[in-house]
Amino acid sequence: MTMTNTRRLTLLAVLSALSFVLMYVSFPLIPGANFLKLDFSVIPMLLALALFDFKSSVVVLFLRSLLKLVLNNQGVETYIGLPMNMVALFVFLWAFAFIWKKHMVLTAYLKATVLGTLILTVAMVLINFFYAVPLYATFANFDIAATIGVSRYIVVMVIPFNIIEGVLLALVFYIVYTSCKPFIERYQLK
Repeated sequence: MTMTNTRRLTLLAVLSALSFVLMYVSFPLIPGANFLKLDFSVIPMLLALALFDFKSSVVVLFLRSLLKLVLNNQGVETYIGLPMNMVALFVFLWAFAFIWKKHMVLTAYLKATVLGTLILTVAMVLINFFYAVPLYATFANFDIAATIGVSRYIVVMVIPFNIIEGVLLALVFYIVYTSCKPFIERYQLK
């Protein structure tokens, strides 16, 4: 069954709204780092990737982020944290688009999970070191360098958090994907 442009845009809007709502279902993974929270807002983005393409998954990411900025802006936390989250999810989605979308089989999914988790972790280490830590110290009066040290923060909190995050997101999406597979196969773009 082919999907009309109107139906596709409607589905992307619904996935974006769902992604926005899923931002609020979050929980910390690392003790002592309650500010590092896992949310499942990437699941609708990965559904957009499975149904359509990488560009569509990025549209969902952008619209979800715009909704967050307009409807639930929390000042400095949003201005610093939201771009970080967008980069993290973008590189994670890219890995799945690069490997899994071409051959939607389990082995490709596992390779995409490994690559996505790896580049997500590397990106977050770099962004935390060069962007987040200095900006949070300057604008949010939250100086990690002074409290626990940047190296310790990166090694003890950022790296484990992002590895666990990548694996959990891939696992949860795989469960969702296999449950929705008949629907996805019916509507996905070939």
